[in-house]
Amino acid sequence: MSRKFHITTFGCQMNEHDSEIMAGMLQEMGYTPADERREANILIMNTCSVRENADKRFFGTLGQLKHRREQEDDLIVCVCGCMMQQQHIIDTLKAKYPWVDLVFGTHNIHRLPELLRNVISERAKIIEVPDQAEEMVEGLPASRLYQCKALVNIMYGCNNFCTYCIVPYTRGRERSRRPEDILQEIRGLAEDGVREVMLLGQNVNSYRGEDQAGNKVSFAHLIRQIAEIEGVERIRFMTSHPKDLSDELIEVFRTCDKLCKNIHLPVQSGSTEIMQRMNRHYTRESYLEIVRKLREAVPEITISTDIIVGFPGETEEQFQDTLRMVEEVRYDSAFTFLYSIRKGTPAASYEEQIPEDVKHERFNRLVSMVDRISAEKNAKYEGRIERVLVEGPSKRDSNTLAGRTDGFKLVNFAGDPSLTGKFVDVEITRGKTFSLEGKLIERQEQR
Repeated sequence: MSRKFHITTFGCQMNEHDSEIMAGMLQEMGYTPADERREANILIMNTCSVRENADKRFFGTLGQLKHRREQEDDLIVCVCGCMMQQQHIIDTLKAKYPWVDLVFGTHNIHRLPELLRNVISERAKIIEVPDQAEEMVEGLPASRLYQCKALVNIMYGCNNFCTYCIVPYTRGRERSRRPEDILQEIRGLAEDGVREVMLLGQNVNSYRGEDQAGNKVSFAHLIRQIAEIEGVERIRFMTSHPKDLSDELIEVFRTCDKLCKNIHLPVQSGSTEIMQRMNRHYTRESYLEIVRKLREAVPEITISTDIIVGFPGETEEQFQDTLRMVEEVRYDSAFTFLYSIRKGTPAASYEEQIPEDVKHERFNRLVSMVDRISAEKNAKYEGRIERVLVEGPSKRDSNTLAGRTDGFKLVNFAGDPSLTGKFVDVEITRGKTFSLEGKLIERQEQR
């Protein structure tokens, strides 16, 4: 039977890369990807448990499939990802969505081909969600979203146990890949035309890989090794924890041309008291000192962040500390979130939960400030010439190309699609709140 698959991905870059791997495995099995969910008879939903909104979107999407699953005998519905590592989610699926065919977790994605074959041959429901991470499996295929850039996991799991976060319970404890395996993967990507790699981990700063000689390799040293690979011209990483951002890494920012001058540095709150209740292991002062060191080493560095509004017990004065932090650091962009209770985390049982109307009012004030600063900073790019890696047609306008600067600024400009995957020089003509507009400089040597 001819089979097509469609994967719906919720969540972060880690989930996106997991979906790329699943797509690669399915294509090796002879299945073909479908652009639309309605065109596929194998549907996979890769879930995220970090925010309540992702939960709601997942269950809403899953509910829409019930009628189709009952009408189409050859339709197979699979769910996986972080949400599946929580027992109360499994219980909900069993009780309300018994027609789901396959459930698996974050620790056994590599078993998808075997699990799917068993579902098809036996037409039986399978739930396989290991509590603990299995051995890291190397050499899995991946169907990349972009030909010119790639996501590369360097570690899995998290040891930080922030009081609001479910990730350590769904992704497990930290496990670093061997540096030789990472370097081998990136060499293969470079040979396949990849120009930019994004190194992934829940906290890449805490990477501690062990090489074949038994030596521990730091994150900063790993970046230096990657920078020696011919063909790779840009190195990025996501995400970093301020408590583990070393002076050694800051020095690599200063000296390594291939390491992009951009960092995502989640602050979550501007109040030391709230940081402590979140179990973040740094203070307002120590965070600002890190920012000072980064900008002293690399004045042009761009900084983005994550901020949670309405953490239990947050006072108006503590929220004002967050606004003052944003004004002082002047982030290039920020992912802002309303605090949502995550069952199983310490903060879920904290008293003094903030009323929803208060959270929304504070959230609106924060977003207004973040957007104003982003627009002001982007306006300063007008008239500058930026080197852009072309990713392809813009998602909003297929007649326009889109790409990223070294500082991760999104640039839209008119150009021929044949430039996809190449570096071009673009004169910035307009700085907007969330992106830049530009004009391709003609008669340049595109590489």
